[in-house]
Amino acid sequence: MKEPRDFAQSIGQFAIPDGSGDRFSGYAVIGLPFSSGHVLALRRFEVSSVGSAYTSVWHRDPEGRWTFHQNVPPEQSCPRYFGAAITGNTTEQIRIDWTDQRRLGVTVDAPGEIVWDIRLAPTLATRMMNTAARAMPSSWWGKRSVLSTMETASRWILGTGEMKLTGYTPNGQVFTGIPRLIWSVAESRATIRGVDAGAPAPLPKQAMLGDFYIPQRGIFAIVTSVLEG
Repeated sequence: MKEPRDFAQSIGQFAIPDGSGDRFSGYAVIGLPFSSGHVLALRRFEVSSVGSAYTSVWHRDPEGRWTFHQNVPPEQSCPRYFGAAITGNTTEQIRIDWTDQRRLGVTVDAPGEIVWDIRLAPTLATRMMNTAARAMPSSWWGKRSVLSTMETASRWILGTGEMKLTGYTPNGQVFTGIPRLIWSVAESRATIRGVDAGAPAPLPKQAMLGDFYIPQRGIFAIVTSVLEG
């Protein structure tokens, strides 16, 4: 099986899904909490039905305040759907550097000033889920019964805590997220404006935005998203 960097850099594989609504395809660190109470998430959508390709880094501070950073205007990116629940958003340069097949670095320039290193790894659980995903007929993707099975598997096999792959965003759109392949975040370090975020660790209370839950354990995914509203 190809490695995460192979998938992430094979831009031609990403296509806008068929159907209505706002549609995206790319890769993501769905979410990662740290022992300090900081939470980070990454979205890199190589294709978008509402504009150009974009990168977004989500940050929640220990007091629960969310700020979204993106490299395109907010109306073309994640604040379009989550803006009602976030304290602020910024538009600045964001770099993603793949240093080997399973490691990437994410840098958000000022004013966000986030430096985030991530090492990915397959596990027995992710291999099982990826094997099932590759065997699944394409017509099954997006079916509520399939998404429900994936949500249950994430909770019990991956240890993510509560997961919802469909529901409502804070701005009222219905979201459907389809993780087509996944890897575990094996190791990560981050600094936010020069302050070390600590080690990855589950939060005492799982973070969420609308119906979207942030996993209690880091998951990297090749993902398709559809938002209608």
